[in-house]
Amino acid sequence: MAKNTPMMEQYLRIKAAHQDSFLFYRLGDFYELFYDDAIKAAQELEITLTKRGAQRESEAIPMCGVPYHSAENYIKTLIDKGYKVAICEQVEDPKTAKGVVKREVVQIITPGTVMSQSMLDEGENNYLCSLSHFNDGSYVVVYNDLSTGENRVTLIEAGWEAVLHELYNQPIKEIVISSTLEEDLQAQLKERLQITLSYQDEITFNGEYRDLAENLNDERLMTAFSRLLNYIQQTQKRSLDHLQQATVIELKNYLSLDMFSKRNLELTETIIKKGKHGSLLWVLDETITAMGSRTLKKWLERPLLTKTEIERRLNIVEVFYNGFMERDMLREALKSVYDMERLAARIAYGNVNARDLIQLKQSLQNIPEIKQVLYQFPNEEMKVLADELTYPKEVVALLEQSITNDPPASITEGDIIKDGYNAQLDEYRDASRNGKQWIAELEQKEKERTNIRSLKIGYNRVFGYYIEVTKANLHLLPEGRYERKQTLTNAERFITPELKEKETIILEAEDKSIELEHDLFVEIRDKMKNHIPLFQELAEHISQIDVLQSFATVSEANNYTRPRFVRENLSIKNGRHPVVEQVMTEGTFVPNDVQLDNENSILLITGPNMSGKSTYMRQLALTVIMAQIGCFVPCEEADLLLFDQIFTRIGAADDLVSGQSTFMVEMLEANHALAKATDRSLILLDEIGRGTSTYDGMALAQAIVEYIHHNIEAKTLFSTHYHELTAMEETLPRLKNIHVRAEEYEGNVVFLHQIKEGSADQSYGIQVAKLAGLPDALIERATAILTELEEGAEHEPVTERMEAGQLSFFIEENSPEKENKLTKKEQQVIDDLGQLNLFEMTPMEAMNALYQLQKKLK
Repeated sequence: MAKNTPMMEQYLRIKAAHQDSFLFYRLGDFYELFYDDAIKAAQELEITLTKRGAQRESEAIPMCGVPYHSAENYIKTLIDKGYKVAICEQVEDPKTAKGVVKREVVQIITPGTVMSQSMLDEGENNYLCSLSHFNDGSYVVVYNDLSTGENRVTLIEAGWEAVLHELYNQPIKEIVISSTLEEDLQAQLKERLQITLSYQDEITFNGEYRDLAENLNDERLMTAFSRLLNYIQQTQKRSLDHLQQATVIELKNYLSLDMFSKRNLELTETIIKKGKHGSLLWVLDETITAMGSRTLKKWLERPLLTKTEIERRLNIVEVFYNGFMERDMLREALKSVYDMERLAARIAYGNVNARDLIQLKQSLQNIPEIKQVLYQFPNEEMKVLADELTYPKEVVALLEQSITNDPPASITEGDIIKDGYNAQLDEYRDASRNGKQWIAELEQKEKERTNIRSLKIGYNRVFGYYIEVTKANLHLLPEGRYERKQTLTNAERFITPELKEKETIILEAEDKSIELEHDLFVEIRDKMKNHIPLFQELAEHISQIDVLQSFATVSEANNYTRPRFVRENLSIKNGRHPVVEQVMTEGTFVPNDVQLDNENSILLITGPNMSGKSTYMRQLALTVIMAQIGCFVPCEEADLLLFDQIFTRIGAADDLVSGQSTFMVEMLEANHALAKATDRSLILLDEIGRGTSTYDGMALAQAIVEYIHHNIEAKTLFSTHYHELTAMEETLPRLKNIHVRAEEYEGNVVFLHQIKEGSADQSYGIQVAKLAGLPDALIERATAILTELEEGAEHEPVTERMEAGQLSFFIEENSPEKENKLTKKEQQVIDDLGQLNLFEMTPMEAMNALYQLQKKLK
């Protein structure tokens, strides 16, 4: 077996310390990958796999590489697929190195720690998260967005399911955990969240970051925060001056949305296409800045429970709503504000360039105009907003004096510092410019002296300055005046002693100028670091102003109204679905009222498919969420309650990842609502029980409604096709029947989308199937079968009676033949069913009991 070269020995030593990452090993102008890294990267990046070394094929080393100047695109591809990349650079000058050039990993780029602008979505945070578990059964989740410096910490004491719901609702790209976390829980994180898992067992707190932890007064929070900080330090290996003080999230201060509700309500992305278009975020996002767009998304993910803060937001929205001219001026001013949050982070991180600083300057220059516009609103709250914006005049002056208005992207090629900023730089530039003027004059003189009009003086990095003469004119050159330097196909290149002397002066001045410019830029960048907290504070204030003006803009455009918060009776007049009304291509949206109070806390909704039951339910939830983030709502009037939680079971979907059927998902989501809801919660359940047999489904549906009515007393919308359930209105005092109107006309169903009191008379299933385009012969056969079934049902001796707390099956008194047909096993099942006390059972227990009875019958 061939012995490894010293360079490959170095590579293997570094790779051994970074087994979970692709190692980008710098060799000249390329990052090279070897062995398994090369094989896998070649597949993922679709680049050529080659081999290195050894004469024998079996000993050749697989390798592939990417140019270092375009490596970012390749790194992004790997990161987007959930991989990590360790960047290994040369850390000493090859000219002075003895033996193999020293190399080190200078940064590990992971899905949760990307800083490059091209790898980030400007409208969404890029969260790295740490999850720590403790012996008392509690968990602590820490969120960090390295691209903005944000740190947030929350304690979860409600168990593992609560952790999954919390993590699902945030845009997390990577989770850092302890290697001791149970394997089953690790598997759930991978399967349910589909994100990168990383490990960090070092939890010793680094005193360097003590200022960031001032708000953490619980040892568990400190431990979890330390885990995250240590991971960031370990991977980034550089200054983290932009990290902000950790904020503790008290979950009790926010409306809780579980993972099912966020998905079912399509708050930030649609269920099918997983895109923003068609979501509530899409409707509400009229923000101007990237910072504002991210803040809006965060508000949507955590609606408020504190009435005073909600009212404060609504007050500002109302002022913006009524001040169209001023709001338009504000929107215009915000257009020149760049992403100061991420600019501040790049300044601290050291990867900011001169163009970034120009964007920062232009953003800061707009602060006085924004303040002035806010002062024009006749409202004290707006003056407070204006006063919160601090204009850093000295910073703007420094950037105005130092950085050219149109600098290049690179900070190592010059032309980034203005004339007059530094005397030494001006001297170098003068020498360089004068030298180049001298070159131009020399060229003109030589043309006149030789009478060669095509003679020219050029420059390249290899030969420096030269005089180029075409071969056809060589006979015109004075004897001995020029020294031949290079022969080309059609020309010769020459130098003269005076040209070389001037070249030395010019190039030396240029090199020193570029070097000094770089040093001056780094000095300016370091001065900007001192103002990072101010930039972050300004970014926070501007982003909130942007979101609130966005609410006002959307509210005016869509005719929304300001909600009122009341203690008891929820009332919405002519409510609309904020998304559906925007995507409708034909007709107009039919508005409907909602009334929920202590006397009617459960609305049982019947009506045909496609009539609008699910839309009616969703629009109530979205209206509540919009109100509790501080936005106006889509209706004529709204008296709303402050809900602590929203639970939804809307739509049917298998969970193939976890191997769960539609019905099991339905039961799990229903159980989660019943286990966690309070009398201050909103529950929306759509077609519960349809995933199993009719009797099973109907029994479960009734039991769930009764459980909510008797045990939880939450405000509830429950839609169903089981018309038998409408009888519960007689036995459950706080349940009210409503239905969605539909009419049959010439064999076709016409959906009126109007909510009316009372129950629907039929489901119009066959008419809906006809609308869907099923064959006429099939529709005719289905109609005939339905007629037979309905006629048979009139004479069916076994009937169902729905009573409060119990589903009973009984035998008609005048049908002894039917009774005699019951087997002993069937009679035992009926007796067992009669013994069930549904009041003392959870829905899951009821389902299990029914399952056992069903097994007995089989």
